[in-house]
Amino acid sequence: MDSLTDIAVFTQVVDSGSFTAAAERLSLSKSVVSKYVTRLEDRLGARLLNRTTRRLSLTEIGRVFYERSLRGLQEIEEAEAQVSRLQGKPRGTLRLNTPMSFGILHIAPALPDFLRRYPEISVDMNLDDRQVDVIEEGFDLSVRISELPDSALIARRLAPCRHAVVASPEYLEQNGIPTTPDNLRHHNIISYRYQASAREWHFRDSDKKMISVPISGTVQMNNSLALREALLGGIGMARTPTFVVGQDIQSGRLKQVLTNYETLEVSIYLVYPQRRHLSPKVRAFVDYFAERISDNPYWD
Repeated sequence: MDSLTDIAVFTQVVDSGSFTAAAERLSLSKSVVSKYVTRLEDRLGARLLNRTTRRLSLTEIGRVFYERSLRGLQEIEEAEAQVSRLQGKPRGTLRLNTPMSFGILHIAPALPDFLRRYPEISVDMNLDDRQVDVIEEGFDLSVRISELPDSALIARRLAPCRHAVVASPEYLEQNGIPTTPDNLRHHNIISYRYQASAREWHFRDSDKKMISVPISGTVQMNNSLALREALLGGIGMARTPTFVVGQDIQSGRLKQVLTNYETLEVSIYLVYPQRRHLSPKVRAFVDYFAERISDNPYWD
C-alpha cells in the first residue's frame, strides 16, 4: 500500500508542477510529499525528477514511469467507479467548478435538495469566472458557459444562455433609450472582461444582417453579480446573461432595450473528463441538473 501511495503522490507532483502545489492539493506538508517521492525513487533505484530551485522536470525514466503509473491509477479509479456503479449508490466527494454568478444564483440554491436526494454525496464547489483546466486541476465536473466546449471533455448541454441589453429606468430616463445598435456609441457601457467581444458587440436585425458596434464605458468588471449591482445603481448599460438579470427585468428594476435585435447567445454545459465509466456521483449530478434546467430555463 505504501508503494501505491508513493506513486499517487508522485503523479500529483508531476500534474501540479511543484511539490508545494501538490502538497496543497493533497492537504499534506511539502516535506511529507517530498518524502513519498524520495522513498519511491529509493525503492526503484532511479531518479524520476530533476529538481532545481526554479523548476521541476521529469527525467527520461521518470517520464516513462509517470505515463505507465497514470494509466494504472486511472484503471484503479475506473475499477472503483464500476464497483460503486454496481452497488448503485452515488457516494463520495464531488469536486465541482462553476462560474461565480451562475454558481451563486443557480447551483448553490439547488444543493440542499440535491444532497437530500443523495445523502452519501458531499460537494466541494469552487467558484471561479476563469475557464479552469478540469483535468489538470482535478475537478469531477465544471459548468461552462460558452460555445461548444473543448472536445477533450464530455459535454452535456443544459440550456441556452441568452443575453439582454439592459439598464435601469433612471439611467434610460436621463440618457435616452437606444432604438438601434448604433445608438450604443453614445452610452456608457459596463463591460464584462471575460467576454470575447467585450469591446465590440454584435447583433442581427430582422433580416439576419450582422451589425457590429464598438462600445466604450467607464467601468469594466470580471463578475456578473457586481455588474448587476452597477446596473441597478444607474451608472450605465450592459449586455448580460438573463440568468443574472431575468428577475430584475420581470420586476421592472431593469429595462431591456433593443429587443428587436438578436444578440449574444451561447450555451450552458456540464463538462467532465472522458472516462470509460462515469461515476455514480457525477451521473447523479448531471441528471439532476439536466432535469432542473432545460431548453426553457426558469429564469427566462
